[in-house]
Amino acid sequence: MKKNIEKITGYLKIEQLKNDKRVIVYLICVLIATVLWFLNALEKDYSTTIAYPVRYVSPPNHQFLANKPPEKLDLKVDAHGFTLLRHKLNFSYSPIILNLTNITQNLESDNGTYLVPTNTLNRRISSQISSEISLQQVNPDIIRIVLDSLKTKTVPVKANVSINFKSQFNLKNQVQVKPSQVKITGPASVVDTVHFLSTTKKSFEEVDKTITRNIKLIHPETTTVVPAEVLLQIEVEKHTEKQVRLPIQVINKPADVRIKLFPSELTLNCIVGLSEFDNISEADFRAVVDYASMSNSESRLKVKITDKPSFVEISRYSPESVEYLIETY
Repeated sequence: MKKNIEKITGYLKIEQLKNDKRVIVYLICVLIATVLWFLNALEKDYSTTIAYPVRYVSPPNHQFLANKPPEKLDLKVDAHGFTLLRHKLNFSYSPIILNLTNITQNLESDNGTYLVPTNTLNRRISSQISSEISLQQVNPDIIRIVLDSLKTKTVPVKANVSINFKSQFNLKNQVQVKPSQVKITGPASVVDTVHFLSTTKKSFEEVDKTITRNIKLIHPETTTVVPAEVLLQIEVEKHTEKQVRLPIQVINKPADVRIKLFPSELTLNCIVGLSEFDNISEADFRAVVDYASMSNSESRLKVKITDKPSFVEISRYSPESVEYLIETY
């Protein structure tokens, strides 16, 4: 019985090997046919598009390339399959060089704008690609070049930051950038529109200590900035609450009118840094009511705080409105 099983197993292996050989032969035939088809296909002529690089050099003295003309031209070409394959595999092309000074001398300008027809480049392009390739079309049809005079000016810097403080902490001073002014250089038409530069957006969470770091500036793409970074300083200190009593003043009152307020003072609570706590007094604030806002239908006047130190945050004051009595002379 065992011998019979071994014979059957051996027979199956031989048959499998025969089948495998047939599969291998079939695959080889398919591969040969594919190669022959591919070689035959390459014998034909084809149309395709080649992306060809362009470089812009030598702007006239004191002038600047103010726009972004195309870095590549799309060339529609006809050629033999083998030729196209060879060029497709050649990933580096010598770029077409456009001399900006020559362009300004040979073309008319419309307020600094020059329109270069790409068909005027056909001969140069054809000589650079290959005599075996027939150039049919170049896209875009026109290269728009804008030249502008170079200008430098000094502009202020603004910090673009968002800060969330830990409880009882706040700014000690205003957020600062150093230097506070930078020089921007670029096309005059662009530089003239820039009145300040902002830092890149930064967010800080749970802040409880002073932050100092370098931060980049945002500027138009065709410009350069010196320095390109500024030092951001966020001075932080612990804050606490302070209470002061203020007299309430009346503004816009006629000279022949006397007004009594009830009450005539208010209590103001403010948040102040520890470094300034002892320097704050009632003289730093002003509380007023406006006689001009008075109406017969209202028996009370609203109190407003018109003056306060910049480093102080008012948390509340009371009363927010007062009764009044008018006396005339």
